[in-house]
Amino acid sequence: MASFVESGWQYLVTHFSDFQLACIGSFVLHESVFFLSGFPFIYLERAGFLSKYKIQTKNNTPAAQGKCITRLLLYHFCVNLPLMMASYPVFRAMGMRSSFPLPSWKEVAAQILFYFIIEDFVFYWGHRILHTKWLYKNVHSVHHEYATPFGLTSEYAHPAEILFLGFATIVGPALTGPHLITLWLWMVLRVLETVEAHCGYHFPWSLSNFLPLYGGADFHDYHHRLLYTKSGNYSSTFVYMDWIFGTDKGYRRLKTLKENSDTKQT
Repeated sequence: MASFVESGWQYLVTHFSDFQLACIGSFVLHESVFFLSGFPFIYLERAGFLSKYKIQTKNNTPAAQGKCITRLLLYHFCVNLPLMMASYPVFRAMGMRSSFPLPSWKEVAAQILFYFIIEDFVFYWGHRILHTKWLYKNVHSVHHEYATPFGLTSEYAHPAEILFLGFATIVGPALTGPHLITLWLWMVLRVLETVEAHCGYHFPWSLSNFLPLYGGADFHDYHHRLLYTKSGNYSSTFVYMDWIFGTDKGYRRLKTLKENSDTKQT
């Protein structure tokens, strides 16, 4: 496996410049992972497959789904791509590299764990600030246009929010100056996590059923169903920040009521 990765990376660094890999390569990888992981949930919703695992009974119209996709493409090409290109000198200055030797898997795993932890901390506070009255009305309400989220709505947001919360994703890598391959893996995992959190389905195989601190779709779906000042569940990946600061009380109360109701029915 290591030799396969090294061979593939050797091909990339031989045929493309560092700038091309860090900017264009990152953008292509992001778009591929994001849309390939998000589109199946549009199909599931339209076809009605696996509906017993759908968290909300309401479905989005094809027009609403189409609007989301169109806006996403506009935001990605007009905001995300220029941002990647503009931030390249910063990441180079912070130590990002694409050359050999490749980092060890222990180094990669440690850095990505750090990124998840610091991203969750920064995202929680940034997201909570976005739910103050003025910022919600003028910025964050765009993301909440979809009270019934599906995978692709994870990145449907006001351009100002993309910049604001995007900082949470890049602050970890900016602090550690990782190898580009670590940055790519982090980006893939973060995209898959946020698409899953917005997918609108809670499956038996969902990670939240196996990882106690992982939020997942059920946790975040609750956030989209309520009005701005009462939603709670502000974290991105884990649940401990909401638990520590008491912003998940409504969600936990609802889960307890549902569990008690299910117990009575059985």
